[in-house]
Amino acid sequence: MKKLLIIILSIFILGTSVSFAKEIPFTQEDRERLIRVEEGLKAVNQRIDSLDKRIDDLKNLMYILISVIFAQTIGVVGFVIWDRRTALQPAIRKNKELEERQDRVEKALRELAKVDSRIAEILKNAGLL
Repeated sequence: MKKLLIIILSIFILGTSVSFAKEIPFTQEDRERLIRVEEGLKAVNQRIDSLDKRIDDLKNLMYILISVIFAQTIGVVGFVIWDRRTALQPAIRKNKELEERQDRVEKALRELAKVDSRIAEILKNAGLL
């Protein structure tokens, strides 16, 4: 038991003496390394800031390009609608003229059919009377 007590006390005394050991202060070389690391971090931060600015510039360019494409699309759709209307107007007008002419010809044939029975028979067979 005495031996155990002596061993425990000796371990306790040696352990406390290690905890009171002095810390080795920074050397000049350590300080220079720390300064180089800090300067390197500053350079990295500058590069990151530069990349942020470039990304912002690219985002602005993308917004402009998307706006231009959207405006072009709207312009093309407007042109197509305008072109269809202007291209169809002459065809619609010609169709209307032909329908009016056909109505006049049918009216004339009906009037003629009242006088001529042969024409009346032909119009009946054609389904116009």
